[in-house]
Amino acid sequence: MMRPLSMLALVAALSLPAGRLVAQDVQRNVPDSLVSQAKVSEDSARAIALKRVPGTVQGVELARARGRLLYEFKIQRNGRKGTTEVDVNATTGKVAAVKAGARARTRSTTRHSS
Repeated sequence: MMRPLSMLALVAALSLPAGRLVAQDVQRNVPDSLVSQAKVSEDSARAIALKRVPGTVQGVELARARGRLLYEFKIQRNGRKGTTEVDVNATTGKVAAVKAGARARTRSTTRHSS
């Protein structure tokens, strides 16, 4: 019989490839020519975006907008419909903008006292 720790290690090892398959479904538009100009890596920018808006990344794009190099992450927020777009400056690593998708905008962000 297998020990619990060995079983846990086996389950973890088998789950890694499945996690990578899910990650491949993310739509990516990150040109190599722009990656070489970015001072912040895609992984670091993703962590920054997910810290601001927790959820699952559905897509990522690296592009010049308004004279700045930005990573644009489309995030499916935990427990909400629609997506939220988080722009992270690829030079500074600061969040440049957070824009809710059409469905997410229908919910008011105003808190009502009860």
